[in-house]
Amino acid sequence: QSNKSSLIRPRHFYACIAFILARMEQTENDTSDFAREGWYTDALEYWSEAPATINGMLGGFGSVTSVETKGSMEFMLEYVRGKKGARNIVKVPPRIDTQYACDCGAGIGRVSKHFLLKVFDKVDLVEYTPKFIKHAEKVYLANEKRNGRIGKFICMGLQEFEPEEKKYDLIWCQWVLGHLTDDDMVKFFRRCRKGLKPNGLIGVKDNVAKFGYCFDKDDSSVTRSDEIFKGLFQKAGLRLLKEATQHGMPDGLYEVCVGTK
Repeated sequence: QSNKSSLIRPRHFYACIAFILARMEQTENDTSDFAREGWYTDALEYWSEAPATINGMLGGFGSVTSVETKGSMEFMLEYVRGKKGARNIVKVPPRIDTQYACDCGAGIGRVSKHFLLKVFDKVDLVEYTPKFIKHAEKVYLANEKRNGRIGKFICMGLQEFEPEEKKYDLIWCQWVLGHLTDDDMVKFFRRCRKGLKPNGLIGVKDNVAKFGYCFDKDDSSVTRSDEIFKGLFQKAGLRLLKEATQHGMPDGLYEVCVGTK
């Protein structure tokens, strides 16, 4: 199984990056699960039982943190440092500033600590599960908070989150969009567009199915195909800028894709 990355850019000169992480075999086209009562509350109950640790965030695959955050960093490099040519001369200037990022579906802050805070001056965290965001603030990112590197710890689901207008250089969504219905994902992206600075980017890193949808009733989530993701990006007014594949992941995981529009 391969791992693929892509970049998407919203119209009106915004951008979106999508990193999608593994492929599932059993897929379907029936989306009736989205309509069932408890879609969001069941997910909250599931994650409330998970430990507030890196292994808890990654379903026991905590060891992938190093390789996957390195992949995210390499994927974003040209957008924050520009493209360089011979003798290390910058051929294309950086696309975005590195002042402020938003970590959506942040959990305990793993992605913020190991990726976003290595690139951006300040990060806001958005997380639906109260115990995770509390652990991020009080323990995992306590030093970063003290040093003024964290703006806000926001306990809220992405189906409700509305970014402040023109605040962020990058809005990064990693392994979380499977908890949104299709309609709520499109609405979320449209709100994110308003939360970006000019030329800002939306980053997506998530699991992808070979085709159709694959629902997981245990954690109330869905894995979408690459085609479905791109259709939703387009519906939200995003345009794909770049795609790539994440390498070095353990066997048996989904394919990982990154994209910007």
